[in-house]
Amino acid sequence: MSFNKHRSDAVHWYMHDLACRVVAKSGIATDRYHAGKLILQSLKEAPNFVLQIDGATGESETFQSALERSVRCATALQNVGLKLNDVIIIMAPLHINLTIPMYAAFYLGIGVACVDPLLCVKELKDTIQICLPKMIFCQSEKVAAVEEALKHLKLDVRVVTYDKGDTHCSFSEFLQKYGDNTPVDDFQPANIDPEEAISVLIPTSGTTGLPKYAALSHKNLMLGSPYVWIRFHEFPTPTRMALIVSPVQWISSTNSLVMSPILKFTRLHTSLPVTTEHTYYLINKYKPTYVVISPPMMTALIKPGQRERCDFTCFRLFILGGSAVPQKLIDDVKTVAPFADVYIGYGMSEIGTIAFDPVSFIPGCLGRPLGHADYRLVDPGTGKDVLEPHKTGELWFKGPITFKGYYNNPEKTAEIFTEDKWLKSGDLFYRDENWNFFFVDRMKLLLKYRNHQISPIEIEDVIQKLPGVYDVAVTGIPDEECSELPVACVVPEDNHTLTAQEIKDLVKSSLTDSKQLRGGVIFMKELPLTSTSKVNRPVLKSMVKNMKRE
Repeated sequence: MSFNKHRSDAVHWYMHDLACRVVAKSGIATDRYHAGKLILQSLKEAPNFVLQIDGATGESETFQSALERSVRCATALQNVGLKLNDVIIIMAPLHINLTIPMYAAFYLGIGVACVDPLLCVKELKDTIQICLPKMIFCQSEKVAAVEEALKHLKLDVRVVTYDKGDTHCSFSEFLQKYGDNTPVDDFQPANIDPEEAISVLIPTSGTTGLPKYAALSHKNLMLGSPYVWIRFHEFPTPTRMALIVSPVQWISSTNSLVMSPILKFTRLHTSLPVTTEHTYYLINKYKPTYVVISPPMMTALIKPGQRERCDFTCFRLFILGGSAVPQKLIDDVKTVAPFADVYIGYGMSEIGTIAFDPVSFIPGCLGRPLGHADYRLVDPGTGKDVLEPHKTGELWFKGPITFKGYYNNPEKTAEIFTEDKWLKSGDLFYRDENWNFFFVDRMKLLLKYRNHQISPIEIEDVIQKLPGVYDVAVTGIPDEECSELPVACVVPEDNHTLTAQEIKDLVKSSLTDSKQLRGGVIFMKELPLTSTSKVNRPVLKSMVKNMKRE
């Protein structure tokens, strides 16, 4: 099947028709944004459609099964005392049971905190203290850490293990013990205010200090999520099968988990760690057609000498996002997946969706503005609007997609919003004469050399073009006289010999004097990554202080 290479409003027409059916049934106009009622209606409409597959076990589930289990879970949540505006935590790999409590919570107007299942006790303590959940759904292997965190906080929170555990009720036991046999047609979701009721809490910036959880209302989620699908023209089932490799705490994962029943596509995920080897297995066996994936993971999958073990020709669309995307990576993906389009998806947890139209863009560009928000570029130094093309400013948003704020954190919420409710992205961009937007860097990642602000990504883009460079990240080392000196951390490709001098020479011939690698070059076997496959820049910055530099 060929895909037209321009954006379409088809997803919005489809969502409008679905919303009309929901509102016609309830008589409540705002139910068009009630995520729970939209999912419930969608599950009822296609009972035999396969909703999800766990590629690790081969288990699959139909819409009818998910409908029955999520309704039973909703009655169980009610019977143990949960109510509108309470919060639950889900923290587990992407297995068959993961989203059943999520959908049930949506039906009842209960917020869902999507938490990294790899968090340690201290991190869990911080997270629980922020989210104040009434229930936690996790794997039995995390029970000890969860209990330790709860003990520190002196909180009594019900814990349910998705799998069989020794000390707590398992998920199947929870459904059996507390759920009732209410027929799905008789089940009544809660009536909520979609503009106020929280749908999901998405963690953000956990690697730079205490975590923050972006609170998206039902309206935020249902207005923003469809924009990820403007690439497609046919609904329902815009794509046959979406491969989900992002963990539950990523907004890209949340989008697919929420939209798969609504848009009626099958999602493929796994309860095993998402290694390169396992991902090859999933792709070769199930032939997915769509994926949202981080640049580091995509780089690993198409590494020369390894990528020949996987047939990428099944894909029709790749969306790369979460960190900077070099043009070389896009070109390499198109080589191994000749039938696929490859786009960059720039978004934020705080808007719950993509920020730009990625379809009609030019190389190096993230796209043009979408109709879901107003946009501004603002000079961080003066606070004045940047009106001229090709001049850098911080990107600001305003509109119904912007989140409600950081949950239980009014101070950080006040920092990211202006008094007149513009959302500050913290990212620097410039635009051309045709309003194509180009990413420069994160403001907080800029290096300071004397009186100059230096973008690590700009230097990385240059080094990435050198043959034999597998991966690279630029950070800074402290210097009393100059503040910071740029240092390049380079991972060479297998069987390639690189020298520090040729890397320095390339940067010297490509960039101005202030951007030279005065901190040197460090060759590494791999870069430190976060649990979401981004370069862990705080860890990298700490590592390089004591490493040999050339």
